[in-house]
Amino acid sequence: MIRRSSQNVRPWSTIWAAATVLCNFGTGSAQVPTQSCNGSSMPAMASVPSYPLVDKWRQSHDTWLLRFSLPSDRKHLGDDPSFPTCISVHHNSSLDGGKLLKKSYSPISHPATEGSFDLLVKSYQPQPGGGVGDALCNLQPGKDVLVGKLKSERMVHGSPTISRRWDRIGLVAGGTGVAPLVQIVRIILDDPYDRTKIYMLSINRYEEDILIRDELDRMATEHPGRFSVTYSLTGGNVSKDWKGFTGRGSVEMARKALPPPSAKDGQSTMVFVCGTDGFRDMWAGPIARAPSKADGSKGPKIQGPLLGVLKDAGYDATDVFKY
Repeated sequence: MIRRSSQNVRPWSTIWAAATVLCNFGTGSAQVPTQSCNGSSMPAMASVPSYPLVDKWRQSHDTWLLRFSLPSDRKHLGDDPSFPTCISVHHNSSLDGGKLLKKSYSPISHPATEGSFDLLVKSYQPQPGGGVGDALCNLQPGKDVLVGKLKSERMVHGSPTISRRWDRIGLVAGGTGVAPLVQIVRIILDDPYDRTKIYMLSINRYEEDILIRDELDRMATEHPGRFSVTYSLTGGNVSKDWKGFTGRGSVEMARKALPPPSAKDGQSTMVFVCGTDGFRDMWAGPIARAPSKADGSKGPKIQGPLLGVLKDAGYDATDVFKY
């Protein structure tokens, strides 16, 4: 169950446009000045969208669900409410001399949600090169905003379309990697003409770490035969009453919890994998990069060869998409 938090949240001012947060809350965009309201120096940058935090709920000891409102001129977060969305959060790190850091987050709310979007965010101990999650989790409703840019539509083997595309979908989630996968579930189950069957495998350390479990179980109950969810725990001392799997992943787990490969019976299957780099690599292999661009910047990410558990379980690279 999502619990309304009564915990005090410390003031936070390291997301870009902190000055605008304090002076012009809810304007819908943030123009970062060279001087903040209290006179401290801040780097200047072009106007970028801002999203006021309107509420927050604790999900686990280190994870929060954060609800942000959209600018008045935007009905949905994305341009097409039938495609999954992702936002790049901009963070001015005090541990990196004010260096701009960016981290991508996929909302867990349906892309067609009007007026707001929800992020599931884990707070890691701030360290050089990181700290975006910690900063987000310490935002105060009614006072602070997220500043970031909507990312371009994610191409899944050549198309951003998710609904009515495959016969079966498998979802392998490690911790907060459940976020973009829940968005896929919502899109498909909300389409009255989509009969895709969805199989989710959510892997967490302990039972209390299972994120949005009540919501996943609710959707499974309301859509029997279309959506099922299986859990696995990786921590020690698992209760004897635990009815799910244990471990980070195995061929046996994949074959029991996920739909079979497309080649096995002629029906189309797509398995999405999302989690930490190590989790993704173990299940499906690392993400690769195309050659560097002419200006010397990094080339775009590409799927790379299929490796790991899913390859050993008989899936083809065309059956799998890695986040």
